[in-house]
Amino acid sequence: MSFTWKEALTEIERRRAAARELGGQRRVDRAHEQGRYTIRERIDRAATQFYEVGEFTAYDDVDATGTLRGRLPASYVCGLGEFAGRPVAIGGEDFTVRGGAPQTYLDRMKGGLGGFVEDLAHEYRIPLVMFMEGIGGDVAAQAEKGHSYLVSSLSWERSYELLSEVPVLAMVSGAAAGGTAGRTVLSHFSVMTKDSVMFAGGPPLVKRAMGLDVDKYELGGAKIHTGISGAIDNLAEDEDDAIRQMRTVLGYLPQNVWELPPRGDRSDPVDRRVEELLDLIPENRRRPYRASKMVEAIVDRGSFFEIGPKWGRSVCTGFARMDGIPVGVVASNPSHLGGALDAAAAEKQVRFVDMCSTFHLPIVYFVDVPGFMVGPNAERGNVVRWGMRAIQSLIQAEVPVVTVQVRKAYGMAVSATSRPDGLSLRIAWPTAEWGDLPVEGGVEAGFKREIEAAEDPEEYRRLAEERMLALADPWKTVEAFGVENMIDPRDTREIVCAFLNASLTRLRTTLGPQRRQWSVRP
Repeated sequence: MSFTWKEALTEIERRRAAARELGGQRRVDRAHEQGRYTIRERIDRAATQFYEVGEFTAYDDVDATGTLRGRLPASYVCGLGEFAGRPVAIGGEDFTVRGGAPQTYLDRMKGGLGGFVEDLAHEYRIPLVMFMEGIGGDVAAQAEKGHSYLVSSLSWERSYELLSEVPVLAMVSGAAAGGTAGRTVLSHFSVMTKDSVMFAGGPPLVKRAMGLDVDKYELGGAKIHTGISGAIDNLAEDEDDAIRQMRTVLGYLPQNVWELPPRGDRSDPVDRRVEELLDLIPENRRRPYRASKMVEAIVDRGSFFEIGPKWGRSVCTGFARMDGIPVGVVASNPSHLGGALDAAAAEKQVRFVDMCSTFHLPIVYFVDVPGFMVGPNAERGNVVRWGMRAIQSLIQAEVPVVTVQVRKAYGMAVSATSRPDGLSLRIAWPTAEWGDLPVEGGVEAGFKREIEAAEDPEEYRRLAEERMLALADPWKTVEAFGVENMIDPRDTREIVCAFLNASLTRLRTTLGPQRRQWSVRP
């Protein structure tokens, strides 16, 4: 077959132009009207360099009767990119091409389940950045194959494998349904624009299966998944904000589990005394405070990035830096449920601690917990099982854990805040208090009959609580070496930084996949 260079290069440009048309100008315009980018526009805004794989892959577009309508580019765009200054595997569906549904015979080539983009992240040991927008499955796929098929034939193994190897970041914009939704939650960090939706099955399927008419936002809107279900970590104003959040998160993580996270700027003095803590933590032990404000005061200035702020709110989790060292921060949040650990907060903590352990980030835990949440709703939410899983996550963490006892530390929930039998340090502020039960509830439970029989029950209860508080003097525990040290809160930053710096040698000697068979459990 003869050719000229001009003809060959012209053909490349013709096919490239066709690929960039995606599902056609009408569909692209509609996406823009709804405030969304196409997949190519997302990658252009996210990646400073992008080297596409499978750029010219296309498929026959046929209608429901099998009549050929023409050729369309595949719905998935992927390749090697530079994101946040680092090489990553990057890809995503485009909704303008058949709703982002995968073309089954192109899965391997274009990065569908178990596809090229995941293999690239695995083989090169680089992070995976995914843009999720698609219907996940499509009955038209059966026509492409020529037969129906078992969904279990689609392998998820690589998706799970990557959770123990490299950072996986996912963004939802538009609609993510079925398999696309499933792939989204198989990530270390997920973010969703405020006008997006995600569900196992959309409103039409719900109506057919259950006879319910439900709005798509009521079914699986961003407020549902970032504030109630916890399926998505963070909410974003728009796609640019979501991309910014993913860049920020990647900055705290290593390229893979065989490396340490990159150390950041060290201009914030280690010995900076945190004077504002005396104002942030109320002298009245019954008054709440915002955990995030306390954390921001102690860590490197401007370095705290909260993960999951709208869900499981009795614990605050996020990334920060201490003397430039990336750390995972967990803090009891007395502004919600008094800081009591409910099932949602425990689940949130488990995932976050697992991620820190996977990527070698030391954990700093600020404790002000009155115990597991109690009551009918807590029991129906399975608080005991999830609470014990939170304890398990700390016991199995393979990174240093520095625990700061801020105020309350009562009951089994305290076991979910430190690992005294492992590489752990517990330091206390003079505001700390601890025991089997909080004094108020403990007095009520332990002296119920005496209180009821007293001439003045309220006065009797008050006197009993005062006596129990005196016995709960934390200095007695410190003197017995029941906690490693009592410190001035203003010195917290300097002391924690010293131990974190010393721990780096240990972290360097434990690089690689964790000994356990799992990493982050979705």
